[in-house]
Amino acid sequence: MRAIVIDRPGGPEELRLRELPVPRGREGWTLVRVMAFGLNSSELFTRQGLAPTVVFPRVPGIECVGVVEASSDPGLPAGTAVAAAMGGMGRQFDGSYAEYALLPTEQFIRLRSALPWTTLAAVSESCLTAYGSLEALSLRPGHRLLVRAASSSVGMAALALAADPDVEIAATTRDLSKAHALQEQGAHHVVLDSGCGIRDAVRTVWRQGADRVLDLVGGAAVLDSLAALTPGGRVCNSGILSSTWTIPDFEPLEDIPSGATLTTFSSSEINTGAWAQEALDGIVRRIAAGDCRVVIDRVFSLDEVADAHRHMEADRATGKVAAVVHHP
Repeated sequence: MRAIVIDRPGGPEELRLRELPVPRGREGWTLVRVMAFGLNSSELFTRQGLAPTVVFPRVPGIECVGVVEASSDPGLPAGTAVAAAMGGMGRQFDGSYAEYALLPTEQFIRLRSALPWTTLAAVSESCLTAYGSLEALSLRPGHRLLVRAASSSVGMAALALAADPDVEIAATTRDLSKAHALQEQGAHHVVLDSGCGIRDAVRTVWRQGADRVLDLVGGAAVLDSLAALTPGGRVCNSGILSSTWTIPDFEPLEDIPSGATLTTFSSSEINTGAWAQEALDGIVRRIAAGDCRVVIDRVFSLDEVADAHRHMEADRATGKVAAVVHHP
């Protein structure tokens, strides 16, 4: 099979297309024929050597959609359409940048949809992370929601999933040329994030601040998100697009406003419990009905993955970047 292998940390040129043996099945694991996969910023960090648990060489890729080739689980017969995300993919074991992937059976989610593979590839990790984040925020009608790094794949998914006549949404971006795309996706207001703080800009939109903030930037930006809250508001940090894993000089008693809530949602939760199957079924139905818009920025082939990484690193993407492996 063809697969992308990283032998050592570095630039996109370290993503090398190779011929590897198709993985051999074993108990508790399922072999899937990868039809398509979404690309994620965390895979850029893996390639750059910023993911501390990754040992090279490694086939990266934290999500995929495809068809079961072989499984020891009778509940997953050959030909079953499935999605998989996280759970160590592309980090603890080889991931989805390949024609076939051998993954733990427990992390597969069935796909019950006739949507194109490229659309489904844009859904599993991004939409489920956005869904879980909005649940963690306890978003309700009447709330003012701020989505930070809104042009990212999770940000665009959150805008679509949060759409409600009674929810007012503001979106941040570092590039105002993306404002129209954010408004098309449901943002009522677009706030420029210049890197010098967004508190004042948010309060020009909402004098009292935001009720809920979905922070996909991470690091010190979380403190800025807390400062943009209305009294009793809530921040959920679900991303680290800043590539900063910690908050320097964080003082909870000083930095979290009295009565406010700071929480997180980790996409590793996608593999915990049965909620993801129900959530994915609902999201896919909404997409098929036209009630939820999936924004796919560009689709690459497997041998163009290095170009896809360059595209993402240059911050040219608005929405999800995907790759097609097998054509139906």
